[in-house]
Amino acid sequence: MTSGPSESTSWLVGDIGATHARFGLVSPDAKVLHSRTLADEDYPAIDDALAAFLAERGPLPMPRQGAIAIASPITGDRVAMTNHPWSFSVLALKARFAFERLEVINDFTALALALPRLAPEDRQVVGGGAAVAGAPIGVLGPGSGLGVSGLVPSGRSWIALTGEGGHATMAAATDRESAVLDQMRRHFDHVSAERALSGPGLVNLYNTLAVIDGVPAKGYTAAQITDLALRAEDPRCVATTTMFCAMLGSMAGNLALTLGARGGVYIGGGIVPKLGQTFLDSPFRARFEAKGRLGSYLETIPTFVVTHPLPAFLGCAALLAQ
Repeated sequence: MTSGPSESTSWLVGDIGATHARFGLVSPDAKVLHSRTLADEDYPAIDDALAAFLAERGPLPMPRQGAIAIASPITGDRVAMTNHPWSFSVLALKARFAFERLEVINDFTALALALPRLAPEDRQVVGGGAAVAGAPIGVLGPGSGLGVSGLVPSGRSWIALTGEGGHATMAAATDRESAVLDQMRRHFDHVSAERALSGPGLVNLYNTLAVIDGVPAKGYTAAQITDLALRAEDPRCVATTTMFCAMLGSMAGNLALTLGARGGVYIGGGIVPKLGQTFLDSPFRARFEAKGRLGSYLETIPTFVVTHPLPAFLGCAALLAQ
């Protein structure tokens, strides 16, 4: 994805997950000048991946400012990814590439910062009423892990929250879910939401349902479990995908209540946007609203699926523009 090389200023943006490292060069107005997706496993360290990307920039200028979104808690200079072996010092990375400014933020903090910049075509409505202008906004999404964040208003701008809500304890809403979580507790000392609501979580749910139903698991990957053709042949794939969407609805409803997210709740990550009509037809929205006496409160809150291909780039550019 490129445009003419006449831009005099470019910013580095990045979206680093447990499987892929996506880097881009953008103009200050967030126009993507060049981007590339690299496989994490092909590079021993983030430095090597970034160096490979920058070597391909052609006539574009070397960026002097950058922001990288990464699937990891950010608590200081040392960053260690939760679901991948990469770790690094922000200051050392900044020095190696001679950046004047380098920001490293949680990937879902970046997604939260992107939300005000999304165009209507960058999101799909999944029920609810109209967003309340200036009200808090929630965002969560399953991928290699489960990211959770939000935006709270601050005057005429927004503050993006940085947290690890994906590691909150997963709660059951049905007897079937209780049986699944009871079985999962035999294998994990803590059954967090991420243990069920992620790519590995889909596999955990499928395998656990197979144990409960007394049938052999078939060794499917997350992509196979959610594949339409396979789901037509294996009822446990259907049951797994259905439970996954329902449990995600429970978590999204919890987030909406916690933040008072009357500005809407957005679903990002790499899994849900690929489900398409399956997600729209799932129990997600019914479960989102299933909060007893607060059901009428949640009925008015809109939910969306983020369909923009590179929302973290928007968030990183928004941060650099501040």
